[in-house]
Amino acid sequence: MAGREAGGSGVAGRAAQKLFSLSGLFAVYKPKGPTSAAVLNLLKERLLAEAGVQMNGNKRKSQVLKIGHGGTLDSAATGVLVVGIGKGTKLLKTILAGSKKYTAIGLLGKATDTLDATGKVTEEKPYDQVTKRDLENVLQKFTGDIMQVPPLYSALKKDGERLSTLMKRGEAVEAKPARPVRVYSLSLQQFQPPLFTLDVECGGGFYVRSLVSDIGKELSTCASMQELTRTKHGPFTLEEHALHEDKWTIDEIARSLEHCMSLLPGEPSHKKFKTEHPGETAVSCEDK
Repeated sequence: MAGREAGGSGVAGRAAQKLFSLSGLFAVYKPKGPTSAAVLNLLKERLLAEAGVQMNGNKRKSQVLKIGHGGTLDSAATGVLVVGIGKGTKLLKTILAGSKKYTAIGLLGKATDTLDATGKVTEEKPYDQVTKRDLENVLQKFTGDIMQVPPLYSALKKDGERLSTLMKRGEAVEAKPARPVRVYSLSLQQFQPPLFTLDVECGGGFYVRSLVSDIGKELSTCASMQELTRTKHGPFTLEEHALHEDKWTIDEIARSLEHCMSLLPGEPSHKKFKTEHPGETAVSCEDK
C-alpha cells in the first residue's frame, strides 16, 4: 500500500477498508456552479478524509481511490451525476450510452456564443410572432433520429484539448460536423414568452444547448438555454437516487450502491465485486 496511510486498525482502519471495498454505480446531485470533475474531486476528498487516508509525498489522492463519473454536466447545469467506484468504473461507458432525461428552460430572442446563459450575447431577434402552437409543431422535427451539430464550447476534444478550452484561449475552432443523435421524447411543459420549458429524453452524446438553439432558428428567431437539470440517467432518477452533499459518507454510499446496483438489468455479477486494488487511478468518462 505504498503512497497511503489508512491507520491500519481502529475506526479509521475499518472505514478505509470499507471504502476500498466499495464497488458499483450510484448517483449524486450536482449543484449549479462547479464542474462535474470538481464535484467528483470533492466527493473523493470527503470519502478519503472520513476513511482517515493520508497521502505520502506528492501522490495525487485520485491514485488511491478508483472513481469516475458517467457523463459531464455543464457547470451551470444541475441534477443526476452517475458515479462509478471500484470496478463500477467499467460500467460507466454503458451508462454513458444510455438514455437521459432533462428539463430545460430556453429563452427566445437572444443567442450566445456558448448557447447558454453563461456566454456573451451574439445576436438578438424579435420573438413576438412565436406562438405556443408554433413551438409544439417545431418540436416534432427534433424527435426521433436526428442530426445535431455539437456546440463549440463543449467537452469534445481537438488534439487532446477540450474545444471549450481552445475557445477560451481565443483560438480558432471549427464546428464539428453534424452527427446522428436520438431523441426519445420531447415535450413543451410551459410557455411564458420569452421563456419556454422543455422535457427531453435523449441518447448519449446529445446536447440540449444545441437543441434549444436549433429550435430558435427553426422559429425564425434565436434562442439560448437558461437552465438545465438532468432528472434521470439510465435507471437513476434525481428524486430517488441522487445523494446530496450531506449524504456523501461511506455508509450512505454503501447503502446507495446496494440499492442502485439492483436497478441494473442483467448485471447480477456486479453486485459481488471484489475489493479494488487501492493503487488504481481514477477514471472519468465524458458525455461526448
